[in-house]
Amino acid sequence: MEIKKKTYVEDVERGIYDVKNEDRFEFKTEKGLTREIVETISKEKNEPEWMKNFRLKSLDVYNKIKLPTWGPSLDELDMDNIVTYVRPKTKLNETWEDVPEDIKKTFDLLGIPEAEKKSLAGVGAQYDSEVVYHSIREDLVKQGVVYTDMETAVRDYEDIVKEYFMKCVTPNDHKFAALHGAVWSGGSFVYVPKGIHVDIPLQSYFRLNSPGAGQFEHTLIIVEEGASLHFIEGCSAPKYNVTNLHAGCVELFVKEDATLRYSTIENWSKNMLNLNTKRAFVEKNGRIEWISGSFGSRISMLYPMSVLKGEGARAEFTGVSFAGKGQNLDTGAKVIHAAPNTSSTINSKSISKNGGEATYRGVVKVNANAYNSKSVVSCESLMLDNLSKSDTIPVIDLMNDEVEISHEAKIGKISDDAIFYLMSRGITEEEAKSMIVRGFVEPISKELPLEYAVEMNNLIKLELEGSIG
Repeated sequence: MEIKKKTYVEDVERGIYDVKNEDRFEFKTEKGLTREIVETISKEKNEPEWMKNFRLKSLDVYNKIKLPTWGPSLDELDMDNIVTYVRPKTKLNETWEDVPEDIKKTFDLLGIPEAEKKSLAGVGAQYDSEVVYHSIREDLVKQGVVYTDMETAVRDYEDIVKEYFMKCVTPNDHKFAALHGAVWSGGSFVYVPKGIHVDIPLQSYFRLNSPGAGQFEHTLIIVEEGASLHFIEGCSAPKYNVTNLHAGCVELFVKEDATLRYSTIENWSKNMLNLNTKRAFVEKNGRIEWISGSFGSRISMLYPMSVLKGEGARAEFTGVSFAGKGQNLDTGAKVIHAAPNTSSTINSKSISKNGGEATYRGVVKVNANAYNSKSVVSCESLMLDNLSKSDTIPVIDLMNDEVEISHEAKIGKISDDAIFYLMSRGITEEEAKSMIVRGFVEPISKELPLEYAVEMNNLIKLELEGSIG
């Protein structure tokens, strides 16, 4: 009898996500991080003096703060070999036809224009350090909704930007927030006026093409009293043999009785260090909903935070991460209950295979004045083999006794009995394992818009290929 050997594919071909364009650019800074480079970025963007000064102060803070001593080691990060600003060979375009052919083809393959036609109220597309395309439905403009790139916002909505920019996440928060403040570029600005409901999502997609570069987009969203919005963020990059860095920043301001849903699929390549910072301030009876999928990247450190500032404010976080060989995904969520009668729910799932490391790191803090607060935390980890690692590191900090708090964590492997049962029904071992994994992440995928749920399922299929069978 012939014995068939199992085959193992070292690194899965990621199809459209690994499409590389020639590294063509209009302008690129030197490698490294100096005062001259920061001043050059500000000059290239023709920024007001206050923004240049903000960048330089952030650089000073960056140079004083040390790397974090917890979490994955970041010793491999060498800022002397990172290019912090790459301007592609195009301007900001308002029609898709005007985008250069090679850039347009990349986004076409990713399905961005098609998604816009079918189900989106507005789209922004960033390539390397600059937004190359932006559009918004005319009826939203007439209602006073603003959706544009951050560079335009700094010029055209300077008073609003100056009031909110890096007030939610400050340069003093940690080293990479300071780095972001110094070299940020691109990103999205959204302003939804009082009482306006944006019933169709807005979407921004960030694509990093240049090898050895960093992407530092800034997203600033303000949802005024009684308004609502669903914002979708997508990220991807092709694989290179040099380190790329992502240190973006997301600041969300959810006012009284407002609702914001923020959905993300981050599909970085395995040479990426993903050190992103996301935070929301939520006022009285406001609601923030985070939907998060973390795939790709060699190292991720990402912990979206909700600060419940007003009485009755609510936060929900639903997230999934997938760590394969050579990956260390350290992710989770933070909630600060800073007012009475606030509530939060955290539902986190992780999958690890082929020696990947998946860690849930979370914080729930209830301040002394936050009476009658409630929080429910659930963490589930699925390991696909005996090489992988999964940890749950929760912090629960209660400053008063009138609270309801629960935390549940489950860590386990795929059930051999479940696989045997499915195979006894004529299903292959590979498909049986895939079915179990898809069922495990189904609570997350059902919360995503359709095209992103399909993308996440396709990513899971890609990650499982070559490791099963």
